[in-house]
Amino acid sequence: MPYRQLEGYTRILHTLVPDLPSGDYSGLRKRILKLPVDPYEHLSETNEPVSIALDSTGVKVEKAGGWIERKHGKKKRYVKLHFAVNTETHEVVGMEVSTDDTHDVKALPGLVDGSGRNVRVLRVYGDPAYDSSSVYALLEGLGVEVVVKPKGNARADRGHAGRRRAVGLIRALGYRGWARLMGYGRRWAVETAYSTFKRLFGEGVLGRSWGSIVVELVGKVALYNALVNM
Repeated sequence: MPYRQLEGYTRILHTLVPDLPSGDYSGLRKRILKLPVDPYEHLSETNEPVSIALDSTGVKVEKAGGWIERKHGKKKRYVKLHFAVNTETHEVVGMEVSTDDTHDVKALPGLVDGSGRNVRVLRVYGDPAYDSSSVYALLEGLGVEVVVKPKGNARADRGHAGRRRAVGLIRALGYRGWARLMGYGRRWAVETAYSTFKRLFGEGVLGRSWGSIVVELVGKVALYNALVNM
C-alpha cells in the first residue's frame, strides 16, 4: 500500500477508534524503513538436506524508472530479484537484490551462502545462466551437487571437470534423457515461486532509493514465506 493511502487508512481508523492516533506520510515512511524484517522468520523447520532452485527476475522501479524514461529517453529501470527456492516447499530460503546489470553467476555465492544459514543444501538446480566453471568449482567445493543445464554451445573439452561431465552427459542422452536422469524438472519450483510472488505483490516496487527498494522487497518475501506456510 502506498504511504499516502496508508496515511488515509490510519485517519479512518482514528475516526473509528479515537485512541489510535493517525499517521503522517513522513513518519510512516521512516518507521517502515527501520522495521527489522526477517524474510526467513516463517520458514518451516527441517534437519533434512534440501534441494534449491535458483533464478532471477526483473522488478520494475515504478517511480524512478518512469522519470528517467521521460527525462532522458532511456530504457525504464528495473532491479533484479534473485531467489533460492526450496524445491519441496517452494519457500524462499535465500534472496539477493541487485542492479539490472548484475549477472546471475555473480549473485550465486550470496544466494548459496544465505540459503546455507537457513537449510542444509544438498543440490542446486539452475538454468543455463549459471553454466559456468566457477559455479561448479564453488558448489562442488562446498559438497553441493550441481544440476545446471549446459548452454547450447558448451564444450566438453575445457573448463571444470564437473561441467565437462554435464556437457558429455547431455550430449549422450539428449536434453530429455538428461533432465529425467537429473530431476531437472524440479527447477520449475523457482518459476512457480516468482509467478505466485508477482500475482501477490505486482510487477514493481514503489520505493525510489536503493535502501527503500531493498526493504520493500525483503518485506514482501517475508509475507510470501508466511503465506506459503499458512
